[in-house]
Amino acid sequence: MANTLKGIILAGGSGTRLHPVTRGISKQLIPVYNKPMVYYPLSTLMLAGIRDVLVITTPHEQEGFQRLLGDGSAVGLSISYAAQPKPEGLAQAFVIGRNFVGSDRVALALGDNIFYGAHFSDDLRRASERPHGATVFAYQVRDPERYGVVEFGADGRAESLEEKPLTPRSPWAVTGLYFYDNQVVDIAAKLRPSARGELEITDVNRAYLERGQLDVIPMGRGMAWLDTGTNESLLEAAQFIETIERRQGLKVACPEEIAYRMGFVSAEALRELARPLAKSGYGEYLLRIIEERLL
Repeated sequence: MANTLKGIILAGGSGTRLHPVTRGISKQLIPVYNKPMVYYPLSTLMLAGIRDVLVITTPHEQEGFQRLLGDGSAVGLSISYAAQPKPEGLAQAFVIGRNFVGSDRVALALGDNIFYGAHFSDDLRRASERPHGATVFAYQVRDPERYGVVEFGADGRAESLEEKPLTPRSPWAVTGLYFYDNQVVDIAAKLRPSARGELEITDVNRAYLERGQLDVIPMGRGMAWLDTGTNESLLEAAQFIETIERRQGLKVACPEEIAYRMGFVSAEALRELARPLAKSGYGEYLLRIIEERLL
């Protein structure tokens, strides 16, 4: 079917802001509390109903992702891999992943972004069910000059987009999660590098805005969006996840649990996944999920 929604996780880059740690390991394989960072964007795509995923990594770090995630079949997914030799902008993901996307729609999740909130699944459903155009998410921040910034008009619709402006027109940053129809592969292919030498995702979004096809979903105060690109933000994210999990007794971004609850795998398949993990407590949690579901 030509209207299938696929997913891309962009997990390349050199992670220079996390040196010296990232001189030996990919940033997206570093743990955020009790799970590898890449589990968080993968879980986001799974919650959107996506089962066909391309993970883009640096060439020399791809093997680590393959050891961790495999081909995805254990959690009901199909995971493939591609290499990004040099980080030349977020929109490069659609150049690298053009053959993977084919004639389908696609969602791009940045490998170091974490989302959490009560109504997040509803927002994902709205984005994933939109057959045409683009959908992005905006979040109010104190330092919008660090991000792509969206300005809303009086009618609540996006009016302008700027990439890391010196004087932002609004406090609304565009987050690292994007949903596009198939036009994106041609839009990305025609982009020219910016002054920073990158293929800017803001230019992709602006192309949709100019066509009247950009839907921007503002995330409310009950949502958390965490960018784990620095040591400080990485620690804050880990503490945030720890607080929620210890308080609720539920895990955030557990792909095995999501696969089970979404119907990607059976209870017996989840039980098989849990057994080798029992000593870490992670497996015990998965077994508890099965038992509670059966009550």
